[in-house]
Amino acid sequence: MTTISSRIESDADFRTALGDLTVASQRQLGKRFVDHIIELTDSSKVNQAMAYIDEIEASSEQEIADAYRMVKAAAIESYTLCGNEGDWRKQAAHFVAAAAAACLSPQPGRGGDLAWSTAMNARMARLCDKIAEGAGDDNNEAKDQYRILESFLNLS
Repeated sequence: MTTISSRIESDADFRTALGDLTVASQRQLGKRFVDHIIELTDSSKVNQAMAYIDEIEASSEQEIADAYRMVKAAAIESYTLCGNEGDWRKQAAHFVAAAAAACLSPQPGRGGDLAWSTAMNARMARLCDKIAEGAGDDNNEAKDQYRILESFLNLS
């Protein structure tokens, strides 16, 4: 992979760069997106699945499917909790689980869809957390993701 020569300044740039990544690279990048928001959940399933990504062989469909099932269960559990109580922090935790599930999706779409879905769920998690704090959305999570992607591309 080549290093990038310009900064990623928009979602259009972001999506274009994601579209050039392999599925294995998208998973590794997606893990970085989830790691950036992991403090918004206390789910042991999400934490375990994210820790497991580094050990998963990129070609091991069974290992990916196992980790996906674990994190998908966490996403379903968190959805039920946040939906019943209307708690923004629980909603944030749900989106962390959803981001992890997107990252581990055993049947990713094409053209950066896995990393894009992970990123969008991560942004939603951060937004819910900001609402819970009573703070506005300054779109810093998107900007942070641009920097995470730039760093990832420069290291690859």
